Amino acid sequence: MDPNAPHPSHQLDSEALRAAMAQINGVLLGKPQQVRLAVAGIVAGGHLLIEDVPGVGKTTLAHALAATFDLAFQRIQFTSDLLPSDIIGVSVYERETGEFRFHPGPIFTQLLLADEINRATPKTQSALLEAMAEGQVTIDGRTHPLTKPFFVVATQNPLDLAGTFPLPDSQLDRFMLRLSLDYPDAKAERALLAGEDRRDLLARLSPQLDAACLTRLHAASQSITASPALLDYLQRLLAASRRHPDIRVGLSPRAGLALLSGARAWALLDGRGFVIPEDLQALFVSVTAHRIVPGKGNSRENLARALLDEVAVE
Repeated sequence: MDPNAPHPSHQLDSEALRAAMAQINGVLLGKPQQVRLAVAGIVAGGHLLIEDVPGVGKTTLAHALAATFDLAFQRIQFTSDLLPSDIIGVSVYERETGEFRFHPGPIFTQLLLADEINRATPKTQSALLEAMAEGQVTIDGRTHPLTKPFFVVATQNPLDLAGTFPLPDSQLDRFMLRLSLDYPDAKAERALLAGEDRRDLLARLSPQLDAACLTRLHAASQSITASPALLDYLQRLLAASRRHPDIRVGLSPRAGLALLSGARAWALLDGRGFVIPEDLQALFVSVTAHRIVPGKGNSRENLARALLDEVAVE
C-alpha cells in the first residue's frame, strides 16, 4: 500500500470538517482562510487569539465555532474591575454545614470567549494561565479539573490601547494561533449588508460535530505522520529564529510543538495521513509571530514571513 495514499478514515474526517467549515463560512463571510486556521486550531486542541478592530466578526467566529462543534459556551467581557474569582469561581462559607463550598465560575465550560482580554489587569489575565496550560484551576489549595475539551478564544483590539494591559509573552505563548480577520472584501461586505442579521443566523446553526467527535479528531490528527525530512525543516525554522539579527528572542521548543500539532490538523483537513512542508508554511505566521520577540522597530509578522523566505525546504 502506498504510504502517501489518503487514508479512508482521514478522508471521512476531512469531509466532516469541511461541512463544519462550510457552515461557519456561511456566517463569517469572505474569511475562508481564517476559518480554516481556527478549525485547525480547535482540532489540534489549541487556544485562539483574535486581534482586530471592533465589528469585523471576532465574536461571531467564537459563537459559530461553539455552535458548529456543539460545545458548551460562556462569554466573559473583560474589564479593568474584573477579578480572578469572577472567572474561576469562589468558595462560599455555608453556615448550615460549617464548610466552604466551591461555586464554579464561567471558566468551567468547553469554549470560553474572553472578550477584550487586554482590558483586564495582569492579575486577572493570569487567572487563565493554569487553565490554558493544564486544563485545571487551583483555588484555596484545591485543584479543580476543567471540562474537556476546553478552549479559550480571546479577542483584543490592537489599536485602542488606552486603559489596556498588554498580554505578557508568557500569556501569549499559551495561544496556539493568533489571527486577524481584517475588513471583508467588497463582494463579501455586500452579501453581509444584503443578508440576514448575524445573530439570527447564529441562532439557527446546527451542530456538525460534537465534543466526543472532536476528541477523536484530535487523536486522529496527532497520529498523522511527520517524516524525518519534515522535522528537519521544522528544526531549521526554529534555529533560524534564534540566530536572526532582528529577533531578540526566538522560537521555543513549545512553539515548534504547537506548529507541528497545527500542521497535523491542517493535513487532516485535506484528508492526508502525512504532513508536508506546505502545512507548516500555511500555519507558520499565525502560530509563531506572536511568540517572536522582535528587535526595535520590527514587525513580528514581517519577521515570521522573512524566516519562511530564508529557510529552504530542501
